[in-house]
Amino acid sequence: MLKVENISFSYTSKKVLSTISFTANRGDYIAVVGESGCGKSTLLEIIYGLLHIDKGAVYWDGEKLRGPKFNLIPGEKFMKYLPQDFDLMPYITVEENVGKNLSYLDKNRSKRIVELLEVVDMTDFLKTKVINLSGGQKQRVAIAKVLAKEPEVLLLDEPFSHIDNFRKNKLRRSLFKYLKTKNILCLVATHDTTDALSFANEIIVLKDAKIEAQGTPEKIYNTPKNAYVASFFNEINKVSSKLSGVKNKQLYYPNEIKIVANSELKATVTSSYFKGSYYLIEVEVNGEILFIEHQFKLNNNQIVFIEFNK
Repeated sequence: MLKVENISFSYTSKKVLSTISFTANRGDYIAVVGESGCGKSTLLEIIYGLLHIDKGAVYWDGEKLRGPKFNLIPGEKFMKYLPQDFDLMPYITVEENVGKNLSYLDKNRSKRIVELLEVVDMTDFLKTKVINLSGGQKQRVAIAKVLAKEPEVLLLDEPFSHIDNFRKNKLRRSLFKYLKTKNILCLVATHDTTDALSFANEIIVLKDAKIEAQGTPEKIYNTPKNAYVASFFNEINKVSSKLSGVKNKQLYYPNEIKIVANSELKATVTSSYFKGSYYLIEVEVNGEILFIEHQFKLNNNQIVFIEFNK
């Protein structure tokens, strides 16, 4: 089990992380989300052992990790950390890059390389030099490389940021399924909450150096603490109780507001945005702007009636 206990860290006088605590088990996937500069990457670097913390401690299976002031080579041997710069050698092949983390004495070395490249859908580029790959292809090779030694803990910093959407969904399913079968604990710092909602066991939301929210994807999404937390997962309407008629609920996702045949609330359509399976309708009602999911496009200035899911 990984235990992060009250860790704090500052680069200067400004706190980057303050009293951060959580636990995670083998095979878990923990997604760390938050706006740029909130400390997501710093948290991974501290856990891996690249940064010495001001206060607190990190434990693995009950043993305190000593950090960079103790280890001659920073980084824990049982962990692998993939930063955003990929850490690949450009003038050798994909096969050779992945093989760097595998022993030449391993009889199954070649088979293992192919297996790892299958996970990231890169087997067709086995003999291609890394310099000739796109950014997304390099990122997929880098993921395969850090998986080579099957770490106990895998730390990924924005692992899908360079990958096209049509490949990203397949890669997510393949990668997280592989990690589960190998019982590898994975922590991901990400801006993209799609993979967090679908695959994470727990989501940690950071804000102003602290944990703003923490819980299962269902809990974080269905009962967001505030608009900041909710905004990572969908458009969010912050609605006055006067308008909604509900005292204890001010936050509504677009799918929680309906356009109906008739109601007491009359709204004016200001824009319609095509989202594929639905339209996001922007309306103005009593001076407030709302966004609503709707099956059809509506005309600007059209009058509609709305209803809140209570």
